[in-house]
Amino acid sequence: MHWRLFATLSEAADTDRVPVEDADTVGEALDALVATHPDLEAEILDEDGSLQEHIRLLHDGSDPFRAGEGLSTPVEDGDELALFPPVSGG
Repeated sequence: MHWRLFATLSEAADTDRVPVEDADTVGEALDALVATHPDLEAEILDEDGSLQEHIRLLHDGSDPFRAGEGLSTPVEDGDELALFPPVSGG
């Protein structure tokens, strides 16, 4: 499985795609992402370690907090996880 990072998150990680191995849930995959790219922690996690409210997370194109079990949503090899920072424009 892998993470796709967009906008400022890809800049913070210096890549837009991060492979993840040995994760059984979205939460474990998120922990693995932060472990390999610690600069992302302040960008995506609150002080208590929870996902910041303004960050959008998708698992294979669906919101795991609405369509799944949140961070406990199971993941498998080949899955795509994505993180989006807030977007503004006009």
